Formats: sequence, structure tokens, C-alpha cells
Amino acid sequence: MDIQRVGIVGCGLMGSGIAQCAAEAGCQVRVKEAEETFLAKGLARIHGAWDRAVAKGKVTEEQRSAWQKNLQGTLSFATLADCDLVVEAIPERLDLKLQTFAELDRILGPGAILCTNTSSLSVAQIGPVLDPTRLGRFAGLHFFNPVPAMPLVEIIRTLATSEATLAALRGFVQGLGKTAVMAPDTPGFVVNRLLVPYLLDAIRCAEQRLATTEDLDAAMKLGCGHPMGPLHLSDFIGLDTMQSVAEVLFDAFGEPRFKAPSLLRQLVASGRLGRKTGSGFYRWEGEKRMESLPL
Repeated sequence: MDIQRVGIVGCGLMGSGIAQCAAEAGCQVRVKEAEETFLAKGLARIHGAWDRAVAKGKVTEEQRSAWQKNLQGTLSFATLADCDLVVEAIPERLDLKLQTFAELDRILGPGAILCTNTSSLSVAQIGPVLDPTRLGRFAGLHFFNPVPAMPLVEIIRTLATSEATLAALRGFVQGLGKTAVMAPDTPGFVVNRLLVPYLLDAIRCAEQRLATTEDLDAAMKLGCGHPMGPLHLSDFIGLDTMQSVAEVLFDAFGEPRFKAPSLLRQLVASGRLGRKTGSGFYRWEGEKRMESLPL
């Protein structure tokens, strides 16, 4: 199956990043949001990235114009009706995802592929709201933040996902210039199953005052060759997202290593969510990490 028309539900950090990559790959992209304010912010993020690329001489004016023509914003599910592939990229709330997929199942053609970008929920949990005949064309397609820069995509197969669907998704991911790995339909898949316990342990070390925020990050960067320290990365991901993923994994496996530390819960409760709010383990000015903040 040749995927040309791509719908994205959600134009936040993940949805806008997926939409940007698909438009740059030559797909006709329709990105849907619930409110005009959210849509405008997401589209501005994409156009801003293209404007900066032109200013730096990495992209021509003609290329930017072509990408812009490939991208359309909408507030209506109906605009996605003839898409070959629709990727859901909304918050990690099962109730919202079930509502979204029920609506997509109602309006999409029978040959369309449906995917969720969930980072922690079981993909199969969403299946019951879909027509049984569509389950073979339903899978997980997990991108990583920031989507334009991260080369990996996890393809999550349910027991019902067809080989034809997997082949189409592999081709789509390859067309974006990214590498696909197959992941099982278990909470956390591959990357978060390994990454989240490491990040939570780093937060526990900060909680226990093993070292300062800067020294914990420097230890893993300089001692293990990590490109970003664990507390820096947690801020980058979003501490509320970290807590949500930890809760899903702890509910699924019941292992202490997946339990959200008290410090993480305190930071989230106080509104210090990381880069997105300007404060977490560090103070942030836009995309730039500043000094660490008291814990």
C-alpha cells in the first residue's frame, strides 16, 4: 500500500513533529486539532522550523513552499475521511483515545490504516471501539520527541495486525528517513521499558541527595557517553508525561522500579513540568536549559 494522504490527530509537540516530517516526505498532510488556538500554535511551530531552515541556508524557498502546500490544518474529523493513514497523537488518556478512534472508525474508508502514537498504553486496549474488519489495519506507530530529529520509530503489532499493514508502515517510516523497530504490544514497548526505570532511578538519586542535579547529569554524560543527562532528559520529555508513563508501567507490572518517586509527584503537583512550563529540575528559557532549581 502506497501511503500518500496522511492524517494526524493532535498538533502538540508530537503531532506537529509527525506532520512536519510527513509533509517534508511529500505526503499530503491534514492535521486535526480540537481548538483553533492549539492548531495555530502547532502550525506556527512547524512553519517556524521551516523558516529557520531557510534562514540557515539548509532549505530553499522553493522547498519550503512545497512543504507548506503539503500541510493543511483542520478542526474537523471529516477532513481526514480520504486519508490512507491516520496517526493519533493526543494526550495519554485512554478515554480520549477511545473517543477519537471511535470517530475515526466511523468516517474513514475501509482501506485506511489507523495508528496510535501512545508511548505506554497497550495498543490492543483501543481495538474494541473499532469495527472488527478494521483490526487488521490497526497498529501502534510510536515516534520520539523531537520527531524531526529522532531517527527511530517503534511499530507495535497487535495480534490482529496484518502483514500487509506492517509492510505499509515500514515503507512509510522508511519514506520519512527513519528506522523502524518492531515492538511487542506490552506497556512501554521496547524503549520506554528500558528508559523509564533509568530515569526514575535518577530522580530517586536526586531525591536522596546522592549528588546535585548538574553532577547527576554530568556523571551519565561524561561517564557513560549519554548525549543528555537523565534529569535534563526528564525535563525535556515533560515530568507530567514521565509520571503518567510510570503509572501505566507500575499498574501493568507492579515492580518497584516503575513506581513514580515522591519527588517526581511533588514537582508535577507544583506545576514544575520541565521545559514546557519553563521549570522542572532546571529553569528553561524556551528551548534553552538554564541553571538547576532547588529541590
